[in-house]
Parts: sequence; structure tokens; C-alpha cells
Amino acid sequence: MAPPLKQIGAHWQGAVLVCGKCTKKLDGGFGRKARSPLAKVLRKVLGLKKGRKAPLGIVETRCLGLCPKNAVAMVDTRKPDTWLVVPQGADVAELAARLACGQ
Repeated sequence: MAPPLKQIGAHWQGAVLVCGKCTKKLDGGFGRKARSPLAKVLRKVLGLKKGRKAPLGIVETRCLGLCPKNAVAMVDTRKPDTWLVVPQGADVAELAARLACGQ
């Protein structure tokens, strides 16, 4: 008999899924020197730590299947019907502000 499932609480109000394959293709592409992955820069700009105690999860996934050129595909799970394409070198502070207010 399999052990029972456990539930573990988290403070997340949503999660942002960042395509890992797009990130790899750009070899970073964000931050001051355009060398950092989008997920890492977003966490820093939003002041989030990794893990379940953050108010919003930033998760780098496998390929999301969109595959834009010179950009990273991203999904805010609070608005799953609208995917974002973030061009290399985009203003991450503007993106973070958009995510912080749930737009």
C-alpha cells in the first residue's frame, strides 16, 4: 500500500513559468551585463527568494513550446490565457512591476 499524500502549505499567490530552453539559447541575456537568466533577474528585482515562502514563485521549466527568436517565453499562472514573450535585453524592472500588480 502506498503512503498517504501530504499537503504542504506555501505562501505563493501564483507562479511565473520561465522557459528554460529559451533561457539557454540566449545564454543569459538579462541584467546589467546581459549575462543573467531571466528567472534569476526577476527574483532579484522583485525581492523574492526561492522556495514556498515567497509570495510569488518564479520557476524555470523545460521547453514551453513557443520558441520565440531572441526572446524568452513566460507564463504567469494567474493569467494562464496570456503568455508573454520577453525579448533579450528587455526592461526587467518594467516586467517586474507588471507581474507585481498581476497584469
